[in-house]
Amino acid sequence: MLHKTLKPFPKDFFWGASSSAYQVEGAALEDGKGPSCQDIKEIPEGTSDLSVSVDHYHRFKEDIALMTEMGFKSYRFSISWTRVLPEGTGKVNQKGIDFYNQLIDKCLKYDIEPIVTMFHFDMPAALDERGSWSNRESIDWFAEFATLIFKEFGDRVKYWLTINEQNMLTLVGPVIGTLHVPEGTTNLTKEIYQQNHHQLVAQAKAMQICHDLLPEAKIGPAPNISLVYAASSKPEDVLAAQNFNAIRNWLYLDAAVYGVYNNLVWAYLEEYDAVPEVTEEDLAIMKAGKPDFIGFNYYNTATAKASDGTETEFSTHADQQSKQGVANVFQTVDNPNLPKTEFGWEIDPMGFRATMREMYSRYRLPMLVTENGLGAYDTLTEDGKVHDPYRIEYLRTHIEQIQLAITDGVDMMGYNPWSAIDLISTHEGIKKRYGFIYVDRDDFDLKTLNRYRKDSFFWYQKVIKSNGQDLSD
Repeated sequence: MLHKTLKPFPKDFFWGASSSAYQVEGAALEDGKGPSCQDIKEIPEGTSDLSVSVDHYHRFKEDIALMTEMGFKSYRFSISWTRVLPEGTGKVNQKGIDFYNQLIDKCLKYDIEPIVTMFHFDMPAALDERGSWSNRESIDWFAEFATLIFKEFGDRVKYWLTINEQNMLTLVGPVIGTLHVPEGTTNLTKEIYQQNHHQLVAQAKAMQICHDLLPEAKIGPAPNISLVYAASSKPEDVLAAQNFNAIRNWLYLDAAVYGVYNNLVWAYLEEYDAVPEVTEEDLAIMKAGKPDFIGFNYYNTATAKASDGTETEFSTHADQQSKQGVANVFQTVDNPNLPKTEFGWEIDPMGFRATMREMYSRYRLPMLVTENGLGAYDTLTEDGKVHDPYRIEYLRTHIEQIQLAITDGVDMMGYNPWSAIDLISTHEGIKKRYGFIYVDRDDFDLKTLNRYRKDSFFWYQKVIKSNGQDLSD
């Protein structure tokens, strides 16, 4: 649909950016923080550990000052479960509470709305030893954690996100350092979908607790949503795309919004003997958990064609955008119409609009972009500059599509791309950079950890100041 005139971005649009605790904070075992699964996992070869990350824990005041200079209206970050509950349950670490109080207060002092992710890939190691999400008690662990942070920070935090990219935890969990996959098996097992089910129930319970304790607050899920195209107009390719859309996207949003399992996915789990044990109480909790909005991460679309029957199920060593397939269900393929990043991820701004339109027509809830961005090799020049026109172009074309979606009638709350500052990438360490702010370190040399404003920093500053009207270089 072509529009003669575009609707403006809402006046209260949340322009900002995102991060996650384990990727920026550092201070991995400082001030009483307990280890998380990220602190004890095997580090991908050639990448850095997370003990220092980019030292946001000690430098958050400087970092928030830079975000303020950019003009941020929001900052989406996560709370490290083990910084506030070192063992995952039980004894509270007051120094951890103090840190997040300072961080939240610093944001609010500069009129930056804190948008807090409760769980971002960092299960406490102590709970990992007790089975992590495979243990039904994980629902209660998460409820205890939720209750604590709602009570401690809910007087100031008005926007909450439950679980970051739960669909990626389920589909490629071992790469992220979470979920337990029995050795030699694929991700399509009863064990994996039982863990996924416990997360769905835990999320619904957290939403209910939030509404009970903080009636003014808003809470929603934060999956990675990637619309799936059919590779051709062949009916079998269209069915394959529907299958993958359901498995990758709609399972998680149908459960979060409607409190029910997607019918195509349930049939798929039955076919592959992967149906989780679901109690009547579980179903009641899922029905009662009502999100106020949908947070979602978007990097690109996917393309599917009919299975040829030979695919092996999801690899347990893929990243979020790896090619995947399930015999007799679907097979993903490259889209010949799209360029790729240096790291092999397709770039599809128009697919961003298509994804927003599809989500809004299915769920009719306000939507918040919680991640979107370009990972690239950035170079710090001798005079302290980082020229990243490729990032500016990526962000510009995606912001244009948000405005088109708004003009289509989609209710968009904000744009919080990945990431506010360079951080340790899940798979590629610090060399794959996403931030508006460059951090002087590499994977094996901490260097100065000094912060530098990239060209995209000044560009985004102008975008925010104009409320999305000035996207020029």
